[in-house]
Amino acid sequence: MSNDRSGGTPGARERPALKRVLGLTLVVLYGLGVTIGAGIYVLIGATAGRAGIYAPVAFVIAALVMAPTAASFAELSSRMPVSAGEAAYVREGLNSRTLALGVGLLVVTAGIVSASAVAIGSAGYIAVFISAPEWLIVTAVVLAMGLAAAWGILESVSLAGFLTLIEIGGLLLIVGAGISADPTILSRAAEVVPRSFDPVIWSGIFSAGLLAFFAFIGFEDLVNIAEEVKNPLKVLPWAIFLTLTVSTLIYVGVVSVAVLSVPLDGLVASKAPLGFVYESVTGGSPLVISAIAVVATLNGIIVQMIMASRVLYGLASQGQLPAILSKVSPLTRTPLIATALVVAIVLVLSLAFPIEGLAEMTSLVTLTIFSLVNLALLRLKLRGDVPPGGIFTVRLWVPAAGLLASLTLLVHSLTS
Repeated sequence: MSNDRSGGTPGARERPALKRVLGLTLVVLYGLGVTIGAGIYVLIGATAGRAGIYAPVAFVIAALVMAPTAASFAELSSRMPVSAGEAAYVREGLNSRTLALGVGLLVVTAGIVSASAVAIGSAGYIAVFISAPEWLIVTAVVLAMGLAAAWGILESVSLAGFLTLIEIGGLLLIVGAGISADPTILSRAAEVVPRSFDPVIWSGIFSAGLLAFFAFIGFEDLVNIAEEVKNPLKVLPWAIFLTLTVSTLIYVGVVSVAVLSVPLDGLVASKAPLGFVYESVTGGSPLVISAIAVVATLNGIIVQMIMASRVLYGLASQGQLPAILSKVSPLTRTPLIATALVVAIVLVLSLAFPIEGLAEMTSLVTLTIFSLVNLALLRLKLRGDVPPGGIFTVRLWVPAAGLLASLTLLVHSLTS
């Protein structure tokens, strides 16, 4: 894809373009940052409130729902490595610019609503250290992370990667502390799996699965930084699968330790749930984990803001939104106007809505996007559209399975 968007006249000054500076390590850390920061630190209590001790199963179900869709995204990101990737996939597969624009706006909505939910969760952890009204903390967090997102892609993703390492370290610390405090947790692991098909139990698990699904949202955001990735045809598929696999292993470990180690009512009631777990299993101060949780949630906000602004940039570059949103600053080489719009909407939503409502809204929007993206790849394959050689591809059943899984969870969440 050409980076020349100068208007076409000979000698016209070339407009600033996005920079291809991200390798596999930073891309994976970006994916893990948006996934882990947006989920486990914020929603573990709410998930346990619905599924009880079986909360780890809800996370496994969410991962299984994600797996075929992740494979579909891996192929499509190799076919079309562009910003606003989902919109491009739907436009190509379903032959509809209108539907493509709708999908692109849904992606932006998911990113913005997700960032808003995590901003509220972040305020809960920050309040452990700072005595201030929640609205003031949320406002400061959103504006500060907006400035970080506008700073520059290498700088902001490098910062996000560093924060990701800290947040993963905090999660592993909780797992290690839980097992060290009570080694029988390992032998009791089977307790988190239901031993019957009681519809009440499974209804709670599937209900929790929608929240757990929110905790896995992130791998799909990788396709929207495609124009800033070096060798995206090879890097993006690897990054997508590594993000999903590592996130699943960490989540199941942390949630299992949490539900087997602490009273569920305390876990559900806590506004800083992982700090509560750490304090309960070690007897130590929850401040260390709360500080790491602050880092994790801030990271989740940054990467969602980056993603949403890049989708607006991509849609504008493709002529589907006002051109002003495609303007790239010659100083930061980032789409500043698109970023400012995203930050403003995140701030409004985070001050106006509760966290669980925002999380569920994000999940519903994302499941709709996943359904359409899987359908787009299915249509491409059914009409015999052969991709170029040397890229990652999947069998026909993969997007079919992704479509079925996404629609099933979507219908269940809408009717329950």
